[in-house]
Amino acid sequence: MEFGALIKFYRTQRGMTQGELAKGICSVPHLSKIENNSKEANQETVSLLLERLNINMKEMEENEEQIKFLLREFSSQINFYLKDQVEDTFQKLKDIEHFIPFSKYIYIWELYKYRYLLFKGLLEEAEAQRELLHKQKKNFSQHENYLFRYYNAVFLILKGQFKQADEILETLYTEKEHDTSSGEFLYHRALAKSSMEQSGHAIHFGKLALQIFMNEHNFLRILYTLMLLGINYTHSNIFEEAEACFRHLIRNAEIIRDKKLLPQVFHNMGYLQQKMKNFMQALYYFKKSLMLQPNHNHDYLVTLYVVGELQYSLNSFEKAKACFEQVSTLAKDLGNKKFSLLAEFYLLKMLSADKGFKYLESKVIPFLEGANEHADDITLFYKMLADYYNQKGLVVEAVKYLNKLTE
Repeated sequence: MEFGALIKFYRTQRGMTQGELAKGICSVPHLSKIENNSKEANQETVSLLLERLNINMKEMEENEEQIKFLLREFSSQINFYLKDQVEDTFQKLKDIEHFIPFSKYIYIWELYKYRYLLFKGLLEEAEAQRELLHKQKKNFSQHENYLFRYYNAVFLILKGQFKQADEILETLYTEKEHDTSSGEFLYHRALAKSSMEQSGHAIHFGKLALQIFMNEHNFLRILYTLMLLGINYTHSNIFEEAEACFRHLIRNAEIIRDKKLLPQVFHNMGYLQQKMKNFMQALYYFKKSLMLQPNHNHDYLVTLYVVGELQYSLNSFEKAKACFEQVSTLAKDLGNKKFSLLAEFYLLKMLSADKGFKYLESKVIPFLEGANEHADDITLFYKMLADYYNQKGLVVEAVKYLNKLTE
């Protein structure tokens, strides 16, 4: 407990001068040094000063122990993704927040508030907290500096700035001076690598994180890591491992009735089955995903579009048309240009192949290339254009898109 700051705070609050407080206990210069933490005071002097201020020293020490305990619980609950417990502990810390500036945990508490805002997805508030912490970072201990940099990486991941996040995590990892072997740190490394389409690295770090979460019996983190691994196994064409991840996820997400996780699992299982050419199974899983989602958000839009693509590939053109019309309307409502363009392409193509491919080449491809879309998305359309021009005998144009496929 920083008793000097505590004494100064309550003396000022009570409207007492240093002379009034120090009288009969110590000299005014001695009190001044205690308040500014430039001189260690013996326990008897501190006790007398606190007694005159009507402050119970034992209670203050108990508060510091309570702060220490709650901060440890808070960190653990975030790691185990225990949302209700996180809220409860955060409120308990807020209730005694006025004591925290007098403890040695002042910066840890501010850093944990930053982590809490990231955990809640409150990015504007997190950014404001980040700026506040940045101004104080010269006062951080080595561990606090590590936490600040790590949480900044999490912030960048949530903002979609994966390369910058990965650079911070890589630096922390190579320094080897901090706790970079925790499951949560390794999970975020895997997440950054996955978002940068570095599936091999994502699988490596994901497997390390999974083993730690399994050793900790960290159930929810195990499920989220399995999802990450399943997605990257799929992109790496390691289908057996991907299917094992998703089947395990389906069993457990159904048991706990996780309404957020289950539609994501069904969607990714559908995508896996689609890559494996099991189109009817893919359609089954995509439809299960749609049934569990609210029908006016981005995730629903993505799944609905994929169902439209599948129906089109299965020559169910009326069903495909109905899907793409719904995608077009929803994309415009949500302001999503990508899916508005893609739906329009398929709707035009069903009316006229020439009009559809002209629209694909002039509108869709430039947008996808400019937006740096996932490689699997854009290569599909390169192949479609190459095949289209090849069938029309336009070899130069066909070769142009075949070259793009190999770049």
